[in-house]
Amino acid sequence: MLKNKNSVFSKISGGIAGLILLLVIIGAVNLIISNLRLRMDLTAEKLYTLSKGSKEILSKLEQDLTLKFYFSSSSAEMPMALKTYANQVQDLLKEYQIAGKGRVALEAFDTKPDSDAEEWAQRYGIEPQQTSMLGQPVYFGLVAISGDTEEVIAGFSPRTESTLEYDITRLITRAAWPEKPVLGVMSSLSVLGTPPNPMMMQRGMPQDPGWTAFQDLRKDYAVREVATDSDAIDPDIKALIVIHPKELTDKTLFAIDQFVMRGGRLIACVDPFSVADFESSGQQNPMMAQMGAGQPGPSTLGKLFDTWGLGFDTSKVVADLSSATKLSGGNGQVEDNPAFLSLSAKNLAKNDLLTAQLTQVMLPFAGAFEDNTAAELTFTPIITSSSDNACLVDQRNVQFGVSAMRPQLKPDNKQRIMAVRLQGTFKSAFPDGKIESETNVVENVLLSGNSTAMVFGDVDFLSDRFCVQLVNSLFGRIAQPINNNLTLFANTVEQFAGREELIGVRSRGHFNRPFTKVDELEAKAMKQWQAEEERLQAALQETQQRLQALQQQKTGNQRLILSQDQQRELETFRKQQADTQVQLKNVRKNLNREIENLGRTVKVVNIGLIPLLVIAFGIFRGVRRKKIK
Repeated sequence: MLKNKNSVFSKISGGIAGLILLLVIIGAVNLIISNLRLRMDLTAEKLYTLSKGSKEILSKLEQDLTLKFYFSSSSAEMPMALKTYANQVQDLLKEYQIAGKGRVALEAFDTKPDSDAEEWAQRYGIEPQQTSMLGQPVYFGLVAISGDTEEVIAGFSPRTESTLEYDITRLITRAAWPEKPVLGVMSSLSVLGTPPNPMMMQRGMPQDPGWTAFQDLRKDYAVREVATDSDAIDPDIKALIVIHPKELTDKTLFAIDQFVMRGGRLIACVDPFSVADFESSGQQNPMMAQMGAGQPGPSTLGKLFDTWGLGFDTSKVVADLSSATKLSGGNGQVEDNPAFLSLSAKNLAKNDLLTAQLTQVMLPFAGAFEDNTAAELTFTPIITSSSDNACLVDQRNVQFGVSAMRPQLKPDNKQRIMAVRLQGTFKSAFPDGKIESETNVVENVLLSGNSTAMVFGDVDFLSDRFCVQLVNSLFGRIAQPINNNLTLFANTVEQFAGREELIGVRSRGHFNRPFTKVDELEAKAMKQWQAEEERLQAALQETQQRLQALQQQKTGNQRLILSQDQQRELETFRKQQADTQVQLKNVRKNLNREIENLGRTVKVVNIGLIPLLVIAFGIFRGVRRKKIK
């Protein structure tokens, strides 16, 4: 009996000891794993991995850099969503510390009320934010310190999560390399905004801050405004940005010409029809018209384009059925406008650093370029239309909607180019030094020079209306990108005047995926719709001609009475019209049916495929085990 009791006791004690040992092992494994940074990024675009550009910048640091992360982590006033996002930010900062290989130090501070951390956060310029009327302010920002240089991100926002890595890497570059390259901006539009005017502020009139694209430039460059009547470009300007150059004089064209001849880099945005120019001209604003606002019109660099061999017809706008954008057509109707281009990755140069990772670019009413360049210049298309659904339409019709453009919407199987890079040896458009506005011949003219120019056939893609959404957040009003327009522009400026490593950081993957198959279906339906409508218009015109011929055969009072032949013609046409309308509706119904079927297929795959694979694997394994037995 005693022996049995001892046996039972030994079994129980052995089981307890084994359980304790197992718990110790689990605890040790958890402790070890918690100190390891084991992660696997399974996203196609590697959204959660530090990019090559960031690593390259960190590898080039010439002196140690400190990142000070200030966050009110213990504050009860901090919203839970921001706490979760702060953990993501801090986790990414640790990636910077690891990639810095000893050059980057990371310090985190809990900015409690009346603490030293709060005092230092305020000194650095991190903005305190009130989340409630009576609560303590909270902080969520970052400081980068390199030598005597300090740079600050005053506040993070989850709304700008897609640019988080770029914002941090740009902060590091500003701290490590504080010298700012000089950019010149020449524009007929108010892209840089207007300086503060006390009189306007007293009247309650808001100040024009300029376009977001150019506000962002001021963070990394010394931006200098260049007048549209300038006769010279300052020699310290590294890159010149020309926006909507309307009717520039020979004097100014000569200044741009010589800037390029001496190796200056040029970014030019020209346009056959600019919405921003149309609106700022006072066409829709009587007050601006009274103030003498200029008239809208196309823009080009005229003689310079001609000399370089860059064709640009200011009377034509690119239309592409494959890239049509849904716009309001009036009377509560929505129409697909093929001249308002919503372009996807297939329209962007895949192997070019500027656009390799971009997915969505919007160009409202863009013009097309043609390659007539000499052998000394390399012509590289950056943005193109489709090759089978595009054509050109008159720019004077685009403002009146699709109905005005419809007679010209006939794809001609020719691909159009809306953005191009020119690189190589440029020839001067003023080889004899003669300028029409000058009485004397200019001496010491540079006749040629090696340079690079990036030319866009659209201006409005940089206007706030077509690239950002202004939203209010806890940390103030922010501009939230709605496509890759700002990224494309910033990439171009970075390549021409800044650090090219930032391009790879800014152009990272995106969370939004375009429905390319749906776009193809809609383009197909639009072609069918166009064909049916043209047939209806042709039938209407033919019937009207027959009615007029019958009418001319009458005399006197008979002209007021419809003959039997005319009545039959009208009845025939009405029947044709009704049949065509039914066919047009069927085209739309079939389109919707195809889209719905596509959606159902995607749902079935997403919801049912994985369980089916698991079941199939279970059956396969069960059958295999039976065979082995």
